[in-house]
Amino acid sequence: MSNEQPVVIKKVKKVVGGGHHGGAWKVAYADFVTAMMAFFLLMWLINTTSPDQKRGIADYFAPASVSKSKQGSDGMLGGTSFQDDGARSGGTNRPMPESKQTASKRRTSTKNPGSTKDEKAKSKEVSKSALSKAIAMREQAQFERAEQSLRQAMQDMPDLAALSKHVVIDQTPEGLRIQIVDQEGRAMFAAASNKPLPRAEKILSAVSKVVMQLPNRISISGHTGDLPTGIENYSNWELSSDRANAARQILQNSGLDAERVFQVSGKAGSEPLYPDDPDLPGNRRISIVLLRESPVLPSDHSL
Repeated sequence: MSNEQPVVIKKVKKVVGGGHHGGAWKVAYADFVTAMMAFFLLMWLINTTSPDQKRGIADYFAPASVSKSKQGSDGMLGGTSFQDDGARSGGTNRPMPESKQTASKRRTSTKNPGSTKDEKAKSKEVSKSALSKAIAMREQAQFERAEQSLRQAMQDMPDLAALSKHVVIDQTPEGLRIQIVDQEGRAMFAAASNKPLPRAEKILSAVSKVVMQLPNRISISGHTGDLPTGIENYSNWELSSDRANAARQILQNSGLDAERVFQVSGKAGSEPLYPDDPDLPGNRRISIVLLRESPVLPSDHSL
């Protein structure tokens, strides 16, 4: 039994809270530092704010009440306002004196006295420009369709297909121009006469069907060469005028409304189609122009 080891009992005393190695004091110290920092920050704010700003802060922490002021937010922030510089500046919930309000309104109204009128005038100009552009685009499309219709009509009719060389179609600043010209050995009118030949009547009848598809007014002018008519007291001016009037009669007999005719004139040889060669038969012609014109707006139309 002498070989038995003695029994040793070790008691460990536990210290609750960690003793001086615990962390609870750190939390308390952090709270104290935070409170001190908040206190010094408050003291600094009180020292740097103006009386009006202090009054606004006091209003902010005051119990909620119904304010009769029409300025600010009429609530907890009713005593403060934000200026253009972005900083919260002083102010109260007292209404601005009436004299100051009137002066402020006067400055606002006189800042740009003509701005409203200028904006209205500019708006009208833009509207008119847009309307004119839309009308021009629509008119251009109509002229193109009319040109295609006339060419197609002359191709579809065998008796007109051979006469297609007598028709010249182009667009001018005045409008869509359809010219019926003479060819070598194939005139539209009898020599020195205002009587149209059958081929001229056929072409004018086909032209009238295309012209009637559009609402535009038309101008008709007659053109001759430089050679005199050989008739006493009957110059190319009278001859070209009579031929233009004869073309008008054929157009109206084919269904064209007489009110659509805006002008009938004789130009004699003053406007040759081929200025470099005034003797060419093509200078003798009838010119029909569908005029470009803006429609008349109704009286109650507003831009």
